[in-house]
Formats: sequence, C-alpha cells, structure tokens
Amino acid sequence: MKRVTGIGGIFFQAKDPVALRAWYQRHLGIDVQAWGGAAFRWADEAGSPTGGSTIWSIGATDGQPFAPGRASFMVNYRVDDLAALLQALRDEGCEVLDKTDDSDYGKFGWVLDPEGNKVELWQPPAGQ
Repeated sequence: MKRVTGIGGIFFQAKDPVALRAWYQRHLGIDVQAWGGAAFRWADEAGSPTGGSTIWSIGATDGQPFAPGRASFMVNYRVDDLAALLQALRDEGCEVLDKTDDSDYGKFGWVLDPEGNKVELWQPPAGQ
C-alpha cells in the first residue's frame, strides 16, 4: 500500500493572522487570497499544470484546530486510501485520532507523531 503521495497543505496559526499574511504577501510574494491562504498549483518540469495543488494557510490562534497536538502548525499529507492507512497506523501502535471527516473536499483523518504534532491525512475526492 502506498502511504503518503504528496503534501496537500501547510496550516499554521498566528496571534495576528492578518498582519502575518500581509508580511508573507509583501516580502515573499505569496498570493494570499481573501480566505486566508494561497493555493500553489502543481506543474511538471516543463511548467505545464498537473492535477493538484498545495494549500498554504494562516489562521487565528483562537480555538484549537490542531488539538490535541501542541504545535502551532499542521501539515496535511495526500494519501490514496485513508481508511487502509489509518488502520495500518493503528496496527503499528500509532496514536490515531478516532474522528474522521468525509466532505466534498475529500476524506480526512489524523494521527499524532511521537512529538505530539497533529498530522492530517487527506484522501482527495476522485479525480483530483
């Protein structure tokens, strides 16, 4: 079974997300959108678009979207078969969170790494 196939997104929290987004936009040229992030479209070696993107987003520190993880960031990894991977991780003794999500955006599950960082696993919808 293939496990991770790519990075679907990088999400982190900020005390002042508006100011931090503006900094990244001004100094690093990231095209920050009104929803709080950017989508980096994938391309092949010739620069031609391929099927996929990596999301980059800054959110506020209110709430606890990365709980029970303790980090201010979370990496989202693309996977082919979420259910099979979550079961394999459980069988290997990893701390897999019980909650999963199935939406129009795909299927999501979470595991904590040995340092307590919440890792998001994402199975995109068919065709993406």
